[in-house]
Amino acid sequence: MATPDHYLYRAATDVPYFSADADTYLARTPLRDLDKTRPLRVLTEEDFAHWQTYGYVVVREAVPASAARRLLDFAWEFQGLDPDRPETWYEERAYRSDLDRELHIYGFVEAYHHQLIWDSRQTRRVYDAFVDVWDAEELWVTLDRLNLNPPNVKNRDRALIERRERGFDIELHWDVDTTLGVLPQRVQGIIALNDTEADHGGFQCCPELFRRFDRWKALQPEDRDPIRPAVDRTEMPVVRPDLHAGDLLIWNGLLAHGVAPNTSGGGVRAVQYLSMMPALESHTALRRSRVDSWRTLATPEWNATLLGDARRPEAERYPTAELTDLGAKLLGLTSWHGQRGTDTATGDGTCAASA
Repeated sequence: MATPDHYLYRAATDVPYFSADADTYLARTPLRDLDKTRPLRVLTEEDFAHWQTYGYVVVREAVPASAARRLLDFAWEFQGLDPDRPETWYEERAYRSDLDRELHIYGFVEAYHHQLIWDSRQTRRVYDAFVDVWDAEELWVTLDRLNLNPPNVKNRDRALIERRERGFDIELHWDVDTTLGVLPQRVQGIIALNDTEADHGGFQCCPELFRRFDRWKALQPEDRDPIRPAVDRTEMPVVRPDLHAGDLLIWNGLLAHGVAPNTSGGGVRAVQYLSMMPALESHTALRRSRVDSWRTLATPEWNATLLGDARRPEAERYPTAELTDLGAKLLGLTSWHGQRGTDTATGDGTCAASA
């Protein structure tokens, strides 16, 4: 029997988190108000206070800079682009859809399971940072991709994308519906693959809006845009955190954020998208899909914006990535609670009222 859309699974954590999709969660206490029960592993007290107050935190050298640069080299190679020949960055290509064209303009790299990508995911310092944020150890890692954004000119010019009056805006948006009565909890992250200069574009956010969100929301009209904020940027400035190769940036889904255009003459902005969420081990179908995606190097199925490479699938080019014990748990291949948890993952869930 099909599972209803509102059906929530309880995560395998002692902190009560509930989710239908391992993307957004319901929690008794919002992350910005969470009282820690575990000692901080990576974040300092000042880091954690900044995370809860302003909605983001930077973890320096979460992975070695040398590892980040190897991933950057892979991003060039995977797409058949030459970092020393800018003319290759703008070669004409066929698009499968308008979405495919937009993702190309934004610089998405359709690789999900290469060994180097998994090496970042199963790095202990990266994992420990997300444990600090969620105050929980039983996490799954997101199966996301890379971004390599050269100067936004020619066939990567953002002006080629239709400008919409409402809804998603690449330069500033929320990734959750902020008009809901009970706001969902979501955590997102990127690892910088190079040192991003001011004109290279990249992650930007509005931390003052996050800090004052409840007061700001109370003064907004009922028909306001749920995912695009209308703010006075002199009163609530948009800032761009300084990132270096190997740095991890974690942000709250309720932080308005976006990606600034690359206006440089020849530099690139490059990151790996990487986050972790409480593990939904009882969501058997999702768990199997995650494991199958890793094992066969298939593009993940649960997000319509994940398209996969149009020219040659990953599975034809690379072997299955090797996982550490930590990586196997972060994928869902093995249970955080031992073999018993693996055998009894029958899909039993929890009704929404329990949250």
